[in-house]
Amino acid sequence: MNTHSNPLDATGKVTLVGAGPGDPDLLTLKAVKAIEAATVLLVDDLVSDQIVAFASPTARVVHVGKRGGCKSTPQAFIEKLMVMAAREGENVVRLKGGDPFIFGRGGEEVEHLRAAGVEVHVVNGITSGLAAVTSLGVPLTHREHAHGVVFVTGHSRPGSEGADWRSLAATARDAKLTLVIYMGVSGAARIQRELLTGLPAATPVAVVQRASLPDQRHIVTTLGELSAAIAREQMASPSVIVVGDVVSGIAAADAVPAQFRVA
Repeated sequence: MNTHSNPLDATGKVTLVGAGPGDPDLLTLKAVKAIEAATVLLVDDLVSDQIVAFASPTARVVHVGKRGGCKSTPQAFIEKLMVMAAREGENVVRLKGGDPFIFGRGGEEVEHLRAAGVEVHVVNGITSGLAAVTSLGVPLTHREHAHGVVFVTGHSRPGSEGADWRSLAATARDAKLTLVIYMGVSGAARIQRELLTGLPAATPVAVVQRASLPDQRHIVTTLGELSAAIAREQMASPSVIVVGDVVSGIAAADAVPAQFRVA
């Protein structure tokens, strides 16, 4: 056991909180309690005002926008803010859209905070990929249509080639998997072209924009028509693209009386 004290050891703590896809009713109780207890909140751009409203009136709220395709607060600056505030004894909540550990850079932040000697906790949130298809009344897995699901980002970091879409297509076809693609709208044409090397053009696809929010909208198309449909309907970020046979259930779900649909 290391008994040496470090003058830089934090007296406060940081909690990475998943704010879910946007609907405040989808917050977990643990998330609400963490937000209410925070003295400092660092809030992502996609987190709604209704969720921030759970914070104490005395809490300091700092908006650190992180939206794909737009100018964002540098990640290093956000991490520096968290460490500084924790060392000042603050109860810091890093409020992120969706789930911190699903394309939310939560892993990087946890590593940085631990290396700085800061106590850190994580509260999961409902990820938009799950909320998107649930809002349409279909599952991500189904014993007859999909034996598993793959969450993958369509946005690669600078200098990286990103996902191997051809391999994913072959695996999804052979293993009967649903593909859930985050941040893929801007690269839809390339993703479509690569996926068509292993999946039929008739493969059902749904694109859901602003999942769970009052202005949510979606399209249902096929892999062969994906990029054309996105352009025609002017689908934009934040959107989730869902590829697989489970999407064929949307038409059936639309025929179900409203009282039997998912809330």
